[in-house]
Amino acid sequence: MTDSELLGAIAEGEIGALRQLHERHAPWLAARLYRRCSDQSLVDETVQDTFVTVWRSARQYRGEGDVGAWIWGIAIRRLIDRQRRRRLITFGRPSVVESAEDAVLAGVGYGDLGEVLGRLSPELMAVVQATVLDGLTAREAARLLGIPTGTVKTRLMRAKRIMREQLA
Repeated sequence: MTDSELLGAIAEGEIGALRQLHERHAPWLAARLYRRCSDQSLVDETVQDTFVTVWRSARQYRGEGDVGAWIWGIAIRRLIDRQRRRRLITFGRPSVVESAEDAVLAGVGYGDLGEVLGRLSPELMAVVQATVLDGLTAREAARLLGIPTGTVKTRLMRAKRIMREQLA
């Protein structure tokens, strides 16, 4: 079965389809998340939470774009949420050394960068989120957003130009 067919079966409540989708995608998903967070337990929790979300929201998949990109979008948002919650619990003092990427992701909603991002058009913000925040390639973002790869690159260049101008 294709990934899209598996999601259709999951939407109908077939647990075996979820198991098969998990077996197909969990290994690469965990490896990719681990590159963004060195806490293996946090990555494992995120992968589990991602597939619980896939189970609950399989009907929401519109069939546009790659299923793997859709799953990645869920996973990276879950990871960021867990990292933010963990920072709040430790009163802003991370228990492990924080990477530059983590610091940027945590500060995206605050300060000058958050304000600038909030002023971007929805089309530009979607591309920034997919490529910069979620870490998708231009091709993956194009599949996820249902637009050509060249359009993703153009919108990203436009968003960067706008952000540079507004932050200067």
